[in-house]
Amino acid sequence: MMLTGCASLSDLREQWSTSDLADAKEFDPAMRERISRALIDADEQNLRAALDQRPDNVNAAISLARALLARNSSDEALQVLNEVLLAAPGDLRALNAKGVVLDQQGRHEEAQVLYRQGLAIEPTNSMLRNNLKLSAALEGKTGSQNSNQELQTGDQYTLARSRSHSQQR
Repeated sequence: MMLTGCASLSDLREQWSTSDLADAKEFDPAMRERISRALIDADEQNLRAALDQRPDNVNAAISLARALLARNSSDEALQVLNEVLLAAPGDLRALNAKGVVLDQQGRHEEAQVLYRQGLAIEPTNSMLRNNLKLSAALEGKTGSQNSNQELQTGDQYTLARSRSHSQQR
């Protein structure tokens, strides 16, 4: 169901005070969707602003790519990752994330090139090794619908692992 006139976060703040929201026992499902969309949009805007300030911010790029994948905007996610790789060439997390997006698009050979490029930098990286194996397995499967469905579940996990690796550094 399409929602017309989706509220911005500031519109929602003007409509209800925090105490009104805290006292509410139940939200209208349409309102819940509007609030959720406004929060997601605000998060994406913040991530884009962070990348504008620091184009080499791999953490922001991966988080934005995850949000874009959740919206089925894989081409836009690739664009974000391409830009961060220009600013931070050879970053293993960015290479991995781009490989995941390429795999999600069914472009397994291109993804495998990125995984191998990362492994040339850090041969013991288990995240890249696992994704290379997964990509090769997906490339060998017939029935692209099953491959895409299985990979989408793995995408979120893999990009989450990319984020957790970034927090360790």
